Amino acid sequence: MDPEADDRLDRAFQALADPVRRRIVARLSRGPATVNELAEPFDISKQAVSKHIQVLEQAGLVTRTRDAQRRPVHLDAGALESLTAWIDHYRLIHEQRFRTLDAVLDTMGDRGAARTEEETS
Repeated sequence: MDPEADDRLDRAFQALADPVRRRIVARLSRGPATVNELAEPFDISKQAVSKHIQVLEQAGLVTRTRDAQRRPVHLDAGALESLTAWIDHYRLIHEQRFRTLDAVLDTMGDRGAARTEEETS
């Protein structure tokens, strides 16, 4: 992996380490929202929510647009797909290892069952 991609992953995972930011991402998965709308469920200031949005923006997870007086925040689905692809890569490697282990254990179980039948005959 190239260092720039590694840096993007680091920033994204660090941003998502905070529960408030994860809840903001979850809300944005339903569609764009303003800072005021995003701040509603939290018992923190709008300034604090804005700072969380900045962190998400610097991590490349969200973008902002201008719509007259509104500045809605949008989730960048492509950035989330990159994170998912990174996770899936390693998940698939481990799933293959577990399938291989299962096959070995099945073979050992078959051998053990055959020995038990020979001993009882």
